Parts: sequence; structure tokens; C-alpha cells
Amino acid sequence: MEQPPQQRPGAQTVTTTSSSFTASFSPAGASTLAYDREFLRTAPGVLMLAEIVLGLLVWTLIAGTEYFLYPAFGWVMFVAVFYWVLTVFFLIIYMTMTYTGIPQVPWTTVGLCFNGSAFILYLIAAIVDASSVTNEQNSHNYNSWAASSFFAFVVTFCYAGNAYFSFISWRSRTSQ
Repeated sequence: MEQPPQQRPGAQTVTTTSSSFTASFSPAGASTLAYDREFLRTAPGVLMLAEIVLGLLVWTLIAGTEYFLYPAFGWVMFVAVFYWVLTVFFLIIYMTMTYTGIPQVPWTTVGLCFNGSAFILYLIAAIVDASSVTNEQNSHNYNSWAASSFFAFVVTFCYAGNAYFSFISWRSRTSQ
């Protein structure tokens, strides 16, 4: 009589489907890590990637200058870095489908509040950034500040788009 092969402790089990895969990293299956590869093909996923890439441009363009001499750029840096970190955090949550393991959190409401606040504060930061750009004598910061201003407005529109999709998702959840 042939016995099924035994799995050694700590071995990795991977199950693949067309839209996601789940990997169990413990022999008892106590914790699972899922990956939703289809999320990046949705409009919110594409916008989130754009927010991360363009938001990184905003704060690195400012960080490479003497922004600390101008308090307005400190505000822009705060908004850009704060929402960049949170957007990376939410991308990880959505990509790993962690939200499915925490059903107590109203994720549609959290997404709407996050994207709505990001839109409003990034709009303010983009306006502050654009109004603070000066072409002073011997100012080598001008090009970086002007580029950061442009990208801040582009990121603002990305957050506006994600706020719209979050609102649609929230509205469909509350009407059920």
C-alpha cells in the first residue's frame, strides 16, 4: 500500500488560480498570503501606481533643493511624503488582499476618506507649490520646483480619479 508523500515542516504550498494565488507559509496553514495580480489592471490600480510614481517625483524634486529655506515647500514635502507612504501601504493591502482578512474595517469608507483627503490636501499643496516657484537670480532650484509643481497637479488629478472610483464603490455598498 502506497502512502502519500509527506510534506516537510516549513515547506511552502502554492495554489494558483486565474486571478490570484495563495501561498501558505506554515505547515498548519495558520497564515496565508494572497496576491491579486488583476488589481493593477483595474483603473484604481493604475491610478494608484501613477500616484506612487508621480508622488515620488514630487517629493524627490523638492528634496533635492534648499526647500527648508521656504516654509511653503515644507508643507508640500509633508503632504507628498505622507500620502506617498500611505498609498504604498494601501497598494500592499490591496495587492495582498489583506482587507479580506479584516472584515471589521469598512474598507470602502476608508478608501473614500483616504482618496478624498489626499485629493483636497494635494490640491492645496500643488497650489502652494506652484505659487512658491520663483525665478530668482542664481536660483538653481527653479527647474526642480517647477517640475514638482507640474507633477503635484498630475498626482492631484490621479487622487481625484481614485476618489471618484472610491465614491462609486462606497455608494454601491451603502445602497445594498
